[in-house]
Amino acid sequence: MISPSCPALQRTPVNGIELAWDSHGDEADETILLIAGLGTQMVRWPLAFCQDLAARGFRVIRFDNRDVGASTHLVEAGVPDLAALMAGHPLVLPYSLHDMATDALGLLDSLGIQQAHLVGRSMGGVIAQVLASEHPRRVRSLTSIMASSGNPALPPPAPQVMALLTAPAADPATDLEGHVTQRLALARRIAGTVQAFDAQAQRALVLEELRRGWNPAGFMRQLAALACAGDRRARLASIQAPTLVVHGSEDPLIPAACGEDTARSIPGAEWLLIPGMGHDLPPACQPSVLAAIERTARRC
Repeated sequence: MISPSCPALQRTPVNGIELAWDSHGDEADETILLIAGLGTQMVRWPLAFCQDLAARGFRVIRFDNRDVGASTHLVEAGVPDLAALMAGHPLVLPYSLHDMATDALGLLDSLGIQQAHLVGRSMGGVIAQVLASEHPRRVRSLTSIMASSGNPALPPPAPQVMALLTAPAADPATDLEGHVTQRLALARRIAGTVQAFDAQAQRALVLEELRRGWNPAGFMRQLAALACAGDRRARLASIQAPTLVVHGSEDPLIPAACGEDTARSIPGAEWLLIPGMGHDLPPACQPSVLAAIERTARRC
């Protein structure tokens, strides 16, 4: 049975921290693990999206990565000096994307799940790539959405988008409207034209993430881990699981060429370019993405 409402949030000790997660669908079905992107929470995977996948015969698990939402915030780790990193100086990372991939694997272990279909978006797509390349026996299929291969020759994010992404955020405790306005400006800039920008829905999502656990220092730690992830093309070439690579043609943060390079690097990967989609997953694009995820999973 698929619950019409959001299932209870659970927390599980994993890799020295706690991860918050929920589950949709029949526990006896094959598992799809949804991995969120940089600084974002599991609620970026909409409830309707999870329920649609569950209706297709999957158990769907979404979770908060470390340092966001209701999972452990590593306050004692401090804030990385990103300016020094960008200037080429060595940086000791609080953790890496490999650590975050180990978190995801540990969650599967704790739930007794031997194999799963991985679906990751943005940084979550990179984490899924790491898992699929380093733990092939645990991955039934891979869907990498709006993520890059790490190839240093690929086009960078649009400068305006990076400025919005890394600008100091207004403290919602003292300037809630200023904070929301900043977040909406970024969301509007990275959205594509496939669907009119829904400011009301985005505002509700921002407020929900604030309620669940805002952690700007965690965002910076995740950003440092992503910036140091390196070129993954050699490892991507070893992936044998059925793979789908999805990207929007109007993505200004991770340009479509990055997704195309990812698909080219993984043997037999399906390349799905969605016209008009930006660095988001609006309702208008979800039916085709859901169908493609199922098609990829069935290739097993």
